Amino acid sequence: MAVTATPSAPEDAATLAKLRALLREVVATNPFYARKLASIGCSAEPASLADFTARFPFTTKAEVVADQTAHPPYGTNLTYPLARYTRCHQTSGTTGTAMRWLDTPETWSAMTDDWCEVFRSAGVGPGDRAFFAFSFGPFLGFWLAFEAAQRVGCLSFAGGGMSSILRLRVLLQNECTLLCCTPTYALHLAEVAQAEGLDLTRSHIRTIVVAGEPGGSVPATRARLSAAWNGARIIDHHGMTETGPVTHEVPGQPGTLAVFAGSFFAEVIDPTTTAPLADGEKGELVLTTLNRIGSPLIRYRTGDLVQSTRVNVARPGADGRPISLITWHFAGGILGRVDDMVIVRGVNIYPTAVEQIVRSVPEIGEYRATYDTRSALPELILDVEATPAAAAELERRLQASLSLRIPVTPVAPGSLPRFELKAKRWLRL
Repeated sequence: MAVTATPSAPEDAATLAKLRALLREVVATNPFYARKLASIGCSAEPASLADFTARFPFTTKAEVVADQTAHPPYGTNLTYPLARYTRCHQTSGTTGTAMRWLDTPETWSAMTDDWCEVFRSAGVGPGDRAFFAFSFGPFLGFWLAFEAAQRVGCLSFAGGGMSSILRLRVLLQNECTLLCCTPTYALHLAEVAQAEGLDLTRSHIRTIVVAGEPGGSVPATRARLSAAWNGARIIDHHGMTETGPVTHEVPGQPGTLAVFAGSFFAEVIDPTTTAPLADGEKGELVLTTLNRIGSPLIRYRTGDLVQSTRVNVARPGADGRPISLITWHFAGGILGRVDDMVIVRGVNIYPTAVEQIVRSVPEIGEYRATYDTRSALPELILDVEATPAAAAELERRLQASLSLRIPVTPVAPGSLPRFELKAKRWLRL
């Protein structure tokens, strides 16, 4: 795919055509969006992408949750009769009520295609042996990744229902070359290997595809993961149950994510004013799902914070001739959640900034951050599995990077929680 930077947002004819097709179908048969759009007189097709962003309203998670609460169990955001749907997945509910999401065979296949691109862009294909180190629960990404790995030709191993030590033994015995899990769990597996005397220099793992947390695009976390796994390449990716896979890492640009061209119409807005932002500005990612027609999202405020650049992407059309699409690159990946920022004595702090500094001190294992707002002056305190000397060094680096003294308390190794899924390191009091 040829990629060139573009300074503005030119009209994207292919995206506009897919957007119009989505809206025609949704307005006719989807109760949630038919009602939502008709209530503000917005059912007509957009004349352009600019017209779409000017007239069509945002969708929020709160609206979807309220709809599913009022119309259990799946809500009314269904374009087809229930008999058309063959998959049901749900969000983790870590930031509120879990949402259920249904897919037809067609939408499931389209999302699997996108996950295949995650692997292909990482150089994964026939001959690779993929190990999936997570429990196969109701979350969407696990199942898509496993299915996509088989589609690109990998011999695939499901690690559900296994302890960490058993997972390590299986991936070593089967000479797996690809590991898929969260960044936190990949670090935990390396810890377990060291404790159990398993030599990861014998591992055949050459690629680790991570998701579920921003750490996959944090340079210090990537470096620590690679060092723990004998120099393996770290490949980031992100997605959501309600949108499906959203990005893949740009080949040759570690820590930069690209939105799947043709699958989404993306926007980046000021999270406070909702005004559109120019290239290079940090803001909230907004997505319209172009292929997930059975359970779509139109101008969905994801809550993900990104620093974006629009790019022109040339790719083959249905007739084999190249077409031009507009997509986005996110330097630094997902920087965090819009609502994750904390303010300590006037300084704005995002968890990814703290992660980068913590992981820069090699002697520190797991950590936990506590944001205490019970007094007039909120405080941020870190507990780290480290020696007093390493904790003092981290405190010095935090002071130097953030111009702020953050108390760091050393705790015993193994005393802080470990996480297989999304890590919950930040506590709010």
